[in-house]
This record gives sequence, C-alpha cells and structure tokens, in this order.
Amino acid sequence: MKIAVIGTGYVGLVTGTCFAETGNTVTCVDIDENKINKLVSGKLTIYEPGLEKLFLRNQKEGRLHFTTSLKDGIKDAQVIFLALPTPPGENGSADLQYILGVADDLGKIITGYVVIIDKSTVPVGTADKVQKAIAEHALGEFDVVSNPEFLREGVAVDDFMKPDRVVIGTSSERAKKILNDLYLPFVRQGNPIIYMDEKSAELTKYAANSFLAVKITFMNEIANLCERFGADVDMVRKGIGSDERIGKRFLFPGIGYGGSCFPKDVKALANSATEVNYGFKILEAVMEINDKQKLHLIPKIKAWFNNDLKGKKIAIWGLSFKPNTDDIREAPALSIINSLLDAGAVITAYDPEAMNNVRDILTGKINFAEHQYDALQDAEALVIATEWSEFRTPDFGKMISLLKNNVIFDGRNLFDLNKMEELGFHYESVGRKVVN
Repeated sequence: MKIAVIGTGYVGLVTGTCFAETGNTVTCVDIDENKINKLVSGKLTIYEPGLEKLFLRNQKEGRLHFTTSLKDGIKDAQVIFLALPTPPGENGSADLQYILGVADDLGKIITGYVVIIDKSTVPVGTADKVQKAIAEHALGEFDVVSNPEFLREGVAVDDFMKPDRVVIGTSSERAKKILNDLYLPFVRQGNPIIYMDEKSAELTKYAANSFLAVKITFMNEIANLCERFGADVDMVRKGIGSDERIGKRFLFPGIGYGGSCFPKDVKALANSATEVNYGFKILEAVMEINDKQKLHLIPKIKAWFNNDLKGKKIAIWGLSFKPNTDDIREAPALSIINSLLDAGAVITAYDPEAMNNVRDILTGKINFAEHQYDALQDAEALVIATEWSEFRTPDFGKMISLLKNNVIFDGRNLFDLNKMEELGFHYESVGRKVVN
C-alpha cells in the first residue's frame, strides 16, 4: 500500500518507519528543509531505541522516502496520515492550526479517493473540522478517520509493531476495509482492532492518557502521605498492585510526570470539558499536584543545607522526562534545576541522551559532564531525576570517592534503603524513610 505521513516528529517518524517495515511504500512530508535533508542523508532527528535499524533498512530498500513537497508526497497515496503538532494554547486547548492548514492544502490537491487519518492527539470534533476544511476544495472522494496513537517514548517501536489494541474511528465501510488490511500484520497474535465513531476515538486517546496521569498522581499523593505517617510506599505499592482491579503498572511514585503527552493531554481534556460547561475537577487537581510534585525534593535539599544553597555544588543525574528518550518537555529535572539555581546552587548535570537539548536552553547557567561520574567530582549532593538503567547499579565506591558529601536525593527511588544505610549515605527518596 502507498502511504503518506504528514509531519516527521516523534509520532510521524515512528509511524512512517514501522509501516514501511511491513512492506508498504511510505513518503514522509515536512516543511522543515533541514530536518528532511538530515533524514534523506540517513540521520535520525529523534532518539528512540530500535528505530534507527528499521529506518536505515527501509530507506535502503526504497520503501521509506522524505520530501518537503506535499503534492509529491501524497501522489498516488491511498492513505494519508496527519501526524502534526497540536501544541497547547494559553488556556490549555489544543492548537489545530497545523492540522487544519494541511487539511485545507490537501483539499486543493486530492483528486481520487483517499483515506485521511488524524494520527495526532486532537480534541473531540476535530475529524469533523478536517472533513469540512478538505471538502471546501476537494475534487475527489475522501474519508476522514480518527486513529489515535498509543506510543510510549522509549518503547515506541515495540508499541507500534505489537500494539495491545488499534483504535479506529470511522463510519465508512470503505475506509474500514483499507485500514483493516493496513493494520492486520500488526495484530496477528489476536489483539483487537476496535472500531468506533470518530468522536469516541478522539476521546479515547485523551481518556487513556488522563487516566494514567491520575494513577501516577494518586500514587505520588500516597507517597507523600507515607512520609508523614512513617509508612513505606514500596510496601503500599505492592499491596495495592496485587489487586487485579488496580494492576501493577504506573504505581511507582516519584517527582511527577512530564513529556509531550500527559501534561498536554490532561490540559486539553480539562479545557474541552470546560467548553461543554463541565468542570473536570479530578484533572484540575492532577495538574496542580503534579506541578508541586516536581519540586518535592527541593524542601528536603534545602533542609539538609540549612536553607543555604548559595555556592553549593549539586550533581544532577537525568534530564529527560523519562529514560530511553532525549525528550525534555515538561521534564521534572528542569523544574528542580531552575529552583536550585534560584537558590544560588551550582549545577553539574549528566544524561545519556538529553544533554544537547538542555544545552539549547540552559547554556551558561549549568555545567555538563561527559560521564555520569564526572558530575560527582566535589559535589556536595547528588539529585537523581530520571531512572536511566545505568543509574540503577552504579559503582558506589567510586561515588563515595568523588562526592564531597555522601548525600543522595533520589526522585525515582532507585536504591535499596538497607544498602544505602550500610554504605553510609544520607539518602532521601519519595515515600520512604530517610537513611542517615
């Protein structure tokens, strides 16, 4: 099948590459000439484990192409995916200018039947708006379908190639048949393709991400309560996670969620509810709590230093909002760094993938270490903000030799409390006792 993907961001690039992997001919379109030039030359513009191998293979086999020309990109395409940004506006609503702008352009180009798919996360009713925008100019038949993505950064290739479900919103039998053929190779193990109306599909995406944000936030609140009661959040997590109605996933406490999806989608769903005169109070609380949770370690750090951080050297491990990505959007580490800088601290940071992105916004304000242990040299405390695998079992002897004080503030609960006590660390985490 010939496919066009409009937009080569995170979703577009993963989508295009994975569809090419199953034998389709895919052309990805973007107005950013610099990005397209890099992709054409075989250089990925995002970091995502497992993507580069598929990207290079399908480019070599002639199944994956890139262009800045919308007209050339959609030529003879049976399916066109819209994988365009929907950034939040000032009130949290999703900005549809890119999607509707491309829809208007498509209407002037398409002449034969094509299925146009909203892959971006969009508010309820967007498919109707896209349909209307295209119909103003279109000379050929088309259907607009909602097909939300459920990709987790860091494991997006696996999520796409082996989805636990595919959600398709359409009332068109013609579009259903095409999309069923397209997705059949990905659900051979029996995971469902779920068909529904367009509005329900659009809401499903927001509902899924918002529910997970609620689950994370609830566990963070339990962790904060554990600190006050003297309980252990790890024990509580195991106790409730064994209940199959609750499940084990997304119950790990920490310093809040970030990234490109949860913060934006929670805001957008809350705003959409407001537009239909409904106050979504749970989501309003989630947003407020998450903003506070990002700074959960700051009072602990200040208390250790007797509220005097001026000139104190602090090491930071982890800058991305989660491991296995270079994405720093809404990353808790940035909130922590800015708060420490405001208090006069001197920061040296390390992250396996995200340092270049942070350099773009904090150059001259913090120092960057080439290796994780380099950040510890003469540091008076270490703050762990991202749970990268290489941080889980570090060389503690080397850490002790480099740190000025054996002090760790762990926002991701990576280390065993008994081991920290045996090694002589002052160790503070989230929802667990303080080790002195």
